[in-house]
Amino acid sequence: MKQFKFLLITLIILVLPKISSAADGTDKLIIFHTNDMHARVMAEDDNGQSIGLAEMAAAVKAVKSNSNKVFWFDAGDTLHGMPRINISRGENIIPLLNAAGIDALSPGNHDFNYGSAQLEALSKKMLFPVLSSNIVDKNTGKRLFRAYRIYKLDSGVKIGVFGLTTPECAYKTNPANVTNVEFLNPIDTAREMVKKLRNRCDVVIAIMHMGVDESSEFTSTRIAREVPGIDLIVDGHSHTTLPEGLTVNNTLIVQTGWHEYKLGCVEIALRDHKIISKKAELLNADDVKKLAPIPDEKIAYALATMEERNEKLFNEVVAQSDKYLTSERLILRRGESEIGNLCADALRWRTGADIAIMNGGGMRSDLPEGDVTRGDIMAIFPFGNTIRVAEIDGKTIRAMLEHSVFGYPASFGGFLDVSGMTFSFDPANPVGERVENIFINGKPIDDNKIYTMAATDFAFSGGDDYDMLKNLKIVGEYDTCEGVLTDYLNKVGMSGIGLGRINVLREAEIDQREAA
Repeated sequence: MKQFKFLLITLIILVLPKISSAADGTDKLIIFHTNDMHARVMAEDDNGQSIGLAEMAAAVKAVKSNSNKVFWFDAGDTLHGMPRINISRGENIIPLLNAAGIDALSPGNHDFNYGSAQLEALSKKMLFPVLSSNIVDKNTGKRLFRAYRIYKLDSGVKIGVFGLTTPECAYKTNPANVTNVEFLNPIDTAREMVKKLRNRCDVVIAIMHMGVDESSEFTSTRIAREVPGIDLIVDGHSHTTLPEGLTVNNTLIVQTGWHEYKLGCVEIALRDHKIISKKAELLNADDVKKLAPIPDEKIAYALATMEERNEKLFNEVVAQSDKYLTSERLILRRGESEIGNLCADALRWRTGADIAIMNGGGMRSDLPEGDVTRGDIMAIFPFGNTIRVAEIDGKTIRAMLEHSVFGYPASFGGFLDVSGMTFSFDPANPVGERVENIFINGKPIDDNKIYTMAATDFAFSGGDDYDMLKNLKIVGEYDTCEGVLTDYLNKVGMSGIGLGRINVLREAEIDQREAA
């Protein structure tokens, strides 16, 4: 595959002008793809791990300048995630995406974080289509976005592209954001789209925010198995890195990982309107620079202007931190974390509740050591969630904890860190029977007792599929998470956040099984 990368980049740089008129009737499509940017638009994002939108756009434009057989598709979770974008409710990123030259985007669950009405408004400002065939208005049944688009090349080759969005949007954004929309069954909708496009197009591509996580009901791999006729799936949602893609039922599934760490590239070769080969590769920052050494000037200028406008606000030091705390995805979504304990402690401190919880997916950036800026805090909590307190009985707490660990050791954004509570769980036991030894403030849990619990509005709205929390009696509403964490660091500090609140039984057996 390294040889393919060398050949592909050489092809793009040196030979691409000849692609458009292959003498043997061969068409070679190049599909660039991204997913789960989460508003990482700067090359400095994530400690320099992100390639940068200006850098990627320059590379794609360099290739497009030599051929009309080049496309850029984005698989969603694009419009929300970093404070510089969140502060404008996504408005700041639209000029950047328009200038980048993206050809189509399929929205992800976090693109709904500003609400479905705002997402619709943002989509109308985009110069490219937002594609999703399974999102409909709950009242009218009409699609919110365009279902598909057909692209026709000079050679006569037709490419049908449709979009799909995970039904997990119903609880993997704040459920209040999607009360007026419905997410149709992706399998049924994909079959409908293939039926419309397969006989009309030489290539059928699905851009979907679906993922490959086994804890999800609908995945891109399941769709590939159950819906024949899709040539390429440009996927997102699970933050999975597929260096060479994944072939299922003759469908090539590609995904770059997350946060612009890679730029995906697929080559599809056709002869006489029939696909003869499909190859996938992920390009790193050095590969992108080989295609275009200079970042896109329009995007670079827009970014510089935006940063200058936001610099004063975001760079204000608002707290101090005794140590660096990681937000590494698999740490937060597979077990107890120090940053999760800190945030849960802050919620319980502010509210005076008996217990507090913080879901791993609700924390999105590291806490630095030393000076902590407003931008640092906003990056940890990019969703603008507020804190609430509800009354909850012991039996419901037990059900909540069972849901937290139901998919272990699979990654799950709903894995809970806790405060005022300890418990153990055995991942070898059946789902629903894993949790034991629950103690609240040092005393065994009483299933019939009413406790008070602090959590985000996201959790109490049934986010991460916590249906048992949706109808609890809310007895208090408080500040945003970022405000509470800032106050907690200033007034309390970071003592007592070490691990030990959650005990995983028979962990060694699980590790051995995974290794095998």
